[in-house]
Order: sequence, then C-alpha cells, then structure tokens
Amino acid sequence: MSRSPNTSRSRTALTALAGAAVVASVLVTTGGPAAADKGRPAHGPKPTVVLVHGAFADSTSWNDVIDELRHDGYPVVAVANPLRSLSGDAAYLKDVLAGIDGPVVLAGHSYGGSVISNAATGNENVKALVYLAAFLPEKGESALDLSGKFPGSTLGEALRPVAVNNADGSRGTDLYIRNDAFRHQFAADVPRDKADLMAVTQRPVTEAALAEGAAEPAWKTIPSWVLIANRDLNIPPSVQEFMAERAGARTSEVRSSHAVSVSRPGKVTDVIEDAARSVR
Repeated sequence: MSRSPNTSRSRTALTALAGAAVVASVLVTTGGPAAADKGRPAHGPKPTVVLVHGAFADSTSWNDVIDELRHDGYPVVAVANPLRSLSGDAAYLKDVLAGIDGPVVLAGHSYGGSVISNAATGNENVKALVYLAAFLPEKGESALDLSGKFPGSTLGEALRPVAVNNADGSRGTDLYIRNDAFRHQFAADVPRDKADLMAVTQRPVTEAALAEGAAEPAWKTIPSWVLIANRDLNIPPSVQEFMAERAGARTSEVRSSHAVSVSRPGKVTDVIEDAARSVR
C-alpha cells in the first residue's frame, strides 16, 4: 500500500519532535551543557559538573550550588534521577553522560551516590566522583543495608509507604517522608518555610530501588571526594565515615542535616570545585 507524501512528512515531523522532547527532558533543569553557560563555548577548559539528586528530593535541591558553579565558570547539568530502580536509574544516567563531551565531575547526594557509583564504571570521561551525604556501596550492597550498618538512622519511622502499579504491571511501593516529619528528619537546618515546600514537592523513591544491590562501583578506579554531614539522620555519620575510609576518598565534614546541598551550598560547591581542579 503506497503512502501519500503528506503522511510521510507528518511521520517525519513527529519523529523529530519526539527526539527533541527526549533531549529536552534530560536537560530541562539547568538548560543543559550548552545553555548552562550562555555566551561561552559549550565545552571550555573546565570539566562539566553533573549533579544527581537522591531520594525525597529533585534537581531544584541543587539550585544554590548550580548558581555558584556557574558563577565560577563551570558547565553544569542537574539530572532528573528517576528513583525507580538502582540499575535502571544508573542506566539512565549513563545515557545522559554519553551525551556530554569532555571531562566530567560527577556528584551525587544520598541515594544519588549509589547511582553515580554504578553509572560511572567504565566511563573514561568521568574524572572525579563527589559524594555528598551519600552512599558509596560495595558490589552487592544496598542503600538499606548501609543505612542500618551502624545505629543512628531514624528514617524508617518517618516514612509513609504508598502502594503503586509498576510499568510492567507488578505491584510496588513508593516511599515518602511524612510531611510532619520531613523537616526534622531531612532538613533540620533549613528554614521552616523552605523545608515545608521541600516536603510538599518531594519525589518518592521505590522501596525496590533502596533494596537493590549495587554493581561494581566506580570509586574503585576513579578518585573520590566525600563530604560527611555530621547531623544526618538518614545516613548516620558513622556510616558515611566507614564508606569514605573504605573507598580511600578525600574526606571533609560539615555541620549539616541530610539536606546538605540546600543548607550548606557553599561547602558543597567547595568540595565539587576541589575535585574539579584535579582534572587535567
């Protein structure tokens, strides 16, 4: 059966539009590498900083860090982490990284640390890993395993589970932090009005994502930096210290809740830029 010229042109236009939508969804948070530094070449002498948020947050949690990095001339991409499964989230991040030319400094907060550990393995463009109140799992370890390794996490009692249908038709569980517990649990040093807004706009993580074991971690082959939040109630500081020491990471500490990128953006930026200066 022959196709009319109009039908062919319509399908071609729809295909192009779909491709543009995929690119836009990846880069919408910060405008992507090219738009992140308007007026500059997309890839200058400084590495691109890729930021990956964790559970119960979104890319806006990096806003103040992004402002400081851009002011200092760094191209920035803040990735919308799906929070559906560790392997799936890491695969998505790998695709994002594949679209960035030149050296990359990859930074993750909280569960985002597990994602960057998986996604960066074997990627020669990723020159430094930065973990900010984040997980650095060994192969086979999950976020749930690590958060309970030492006493101190009170996250479990603050969670609100919601049953959901997965894309494959199976049943799963989304996890939220209860709004009435959010500030104390996640962002105790963030102004109340801002913390309340974060609670309302939080993105859930699946229980399966937190329970999934990690693949071979990139921190074994890529230099790593760790910022320990010493007032963290999600990932106890003792767990953060254990993971940092095991990874041989360059480690610093800040008096902060788990929401370190919101409450201490200057310190977070300092650690990221320290890692970036190591890139040659």
